Order: sequence, then C-alpha cells, then structure tokens
Amino acid sequence: MFTPSSLAVAYRNSDGHVRDLAERLGLTTFRLSTELKFATTYEYLLMHQEDALVIAKTGKGAPKPVSVELATGAVDHRRKFGGGKGQDIAKACGLNKRSSLTVFDATAGLGRDSFVLASLGCHVSLFERVGFVRELLADGLERARLVADIEDIMSNMMLAHGTIFDVMEDNCVDVVYLDPMFPHNDKSSAAVKKEMAFFRDLVGFDEDADLLLPKAQQLARFRVVVKRPKGAPYLNDQAPSYRLEGKSGRFDVYVKRSLENAD
Repeated sequence: MFTPSSLAVAYRNSDGHVRDLAERLGLTTFRLSTELKFATTYEYLLMHQEDALVIAKTGKGAPKPVSVELATGAVDHRRKFGGGKGQDIAKACGLNKRSSLTVFDATAGLGRDSFVLASLGCHVSLFERVGFVRELLADGLERARLVADIEDIMSNMMLAHGTIFDVMEDNCVDVVYLDPMFPHNDKSSAAVKKEMAFFRDLVGFDEDADLLLPKAQQLARFRVVVKRPKGAPYLNDQAPSYRLEGKSGRFDVYVKRSLENAD
C-alpha cells in the first residue's frame, strides 16, 4: 500500500487545481521536468495526462498510467458485447428477476462493475474511500458524462460521499455490491494486466473487509453480492446463500428476501 512519501501530485505547469487536489489528499506537489522513467523522487505520481487524471508509476519499465475510462476500451467493449443480463454479475445482483435495481457499490474502485450495472438499468451509488482513487473516479465520471452515446448510462451513476459506514438508514437500497481488495500471490498477479497489477499493489488489500459484510446486510433490502477470487475465503467467514462460479472468480450471494414479486 502506498505511503504519503511514495505518492505526489505531479505537474508541469502549476495551477490552482493542482494545489487544491494536493491539499484534499494531503500530498505534496512535484514539478515533473523530465520523463516518467527518469522521475525517481516518488514511486507514484497523480497527474493530468491528455485531459485525464491518471496514476503513474515512475522508473524504467513502468507500465502505462491508469485512469478511469468508461466510454472506451475494454469497458466499452464489455458494454456492447459482454452478454448483457446474461453476465454473472447481473445474475448475482438479481437482474434476471427485476428489470431495475438500486445498488450501492461499496468498493467502487475504477467504476467498471458499477458501469456494467448502470448500463443494465440499475441506479448505482458509488462509494470509494481511498482518496486518490476517488479523485480518479470523479474525473472519469465527469469525462464520461460528456459522451453522448452513454449519457443515459451515466445518469444512473452517482458518486456518493463518505463510505457505506456513513449511511445510517437500514434497508435503504435493493442490493449492496462488494469487491474488496484481496491479497494476491505472484501467480495470481501474473494473470492481471501489468498496469492493473501495479494499481492493486499501490492500493493494497482491505484489511477490514470482513466488517463490510454485516454493514452491507443492514443496508440491503434484498441481497448482498460479494465478488471474490477463486479460492478466497468467505467474507467474514460467513457462507453465502449460494455462489456463482466463473473462470477466474466467483460471486457469493447473501439473500435477505426474494426479489420475485417484491413490492
């Protein structure tokens, strides 16, 4: 996991936005006067690149920077050709039983699963507690809202304040979706794209992930869905109502109440 000494907000031409970003995150600013592969003062840099906010790893051989991209690339391909409501995530959340659901994505990360659910008609509130990831997410959502082709999808996505632990009302959303960071070994990380592997290493894993499940069960009216890697233990050592097994992972589904014929 990153430490403040390993991450800085980088700039080439400083402005008020850079200073505001650094102040919100409690980070220092760093003037980038050379190429990333030669910038070794900090291991990671948060910076604007081609109008997008990115997180970049410095040093020779570093992977390409990571940003939140919802209108292009793999996310856009998944929207068009991923299988729609036949996808495991859709089945796990119950979209085979209801045409639309309200969802809390309690560990939103780069927003990809939230976007899939929003594209299938869900109204998704995204929660992200890691400061620099939240900034990446806010930037990506703002840019995606300008793309006419996905305007209707983006209207289904809202970046919420705080975390789900700040939500006091019980039974206030149909589904709570959890995908906490899980410790990974060399074998599992080799299966992840190089740039995403460095992002996971930077964020670290959620040591308090077990606390998410009981809180999620308080908030959800119908079910909690937990995305887990293959072989990972149940969250909070609690067996789900059922599981959906995929090629590289699974969805653990904790049912509180049936979605069929629900009011």
